[in-house]
Amino acid sequence: MVKSKVRYGAELRKRAEAVDKQRTAKYICPKCGKKSVRRVGYSLWKCNSCGAKFAGGAYSLTTTIGESGMRIISDAKKR
Repeated sequence: MVKSKVRYGAELRKRAEAVDKQRTAKYICPKCGKKSVRRVGYSLWKCNSCGAKFAGGAYSLTTTIGESGMRIISDAKKR
């Protein structure tokens, strides 16, 4: 369940729980490839294996806009 108290509706509690799961989940490190990236602070992420630090989304490692930007950059590098 969500740590902070969300009031006035089951839908809001479900949304808050989904965000909390994203925030506390482990992610795959782009540097070493291990599933050991954890959230350090607001939009700060750190790999516990290789020690790499990243700036990403507030509650997940990447955002949809960031993913599309990385896709555009990788396509431009291929050309």
